[in-house]
Amino acid sequence: MKSRIIELVKKDILIEFRQKHTLYGVLLYIASTIFVIYLSLSENPDVNVWNSLFWVIQLFVCVNAVAKSFLQENRGRMLYFYTIASPVEFITAKLLFNMVLMILMSLISLMLFFLFLGNPTFNFLFFIGISMIGGAGISLVFTLMSAIAAKAQQNAALMAILGFPVILPQLMLLMRLSRAAFGEVFRGGAIIQLIGLITLLDFLVIVLAIVLFPYLWKD
Repeated sequence: MKSRIIELVKKDILIEFRQKHTLYGVLLYIASTIFVIYLSLSENPDVNVWNSLFWVIQLFVCVNAVAKSFLQENRGRMLYFYTIASPVEFITAKLLFNMVLMILMSLISLMLFFLFLGNPTFNFLFFIGISMIGGAGISLVFTLMSAIAAKAQQNAALMAILGFPVILPQLMLLMRLSRAAFGEVFRGGAIIQLIGLITLLDFLVIVLAIVLFPYLWKD
């Protein structure tokens, strides 16, 4: 099982490198969006605006990066995967690949934010850790939504419609948690509680994906 998951992840990596225009398109989206924000502001934004802009951009970057996860898989290819792997192996590989991809996109976005909009954080490493955790969590949600949307006439708009209500609580928790990196003082144990809630939401999404995807797989 482990070897098949690794091979499926390698397959997604090879496809990503062969279709470089898709990856470059996401990178261009990140760079152009941040640059436009930089041009529209006369000075660096305050910490609350900076934090909000960062997470909103991560949300839309994830939609662009993860939307193709299942929508690019045609019916013939899915039939082939059906014969060589189980649904749990397939969805696990997709979740892992999209987590790694979104963590990379989050780090690139963060570096560009620091470059164009300054670095208002008091705890640089803490915010990097939050951005990686947040990017991975957002990717889990939209990977599952992409799998559902792929069965509905490959409607990418459906993925956004289903995903936004699910992702909003997690996004609010990430915005709240990341304030600790800007020097905001939390009461004892609050940071651990927020991290625990975010981890629990991620775990629930993984469980839902593993439980629900086999039914989509059979369709």
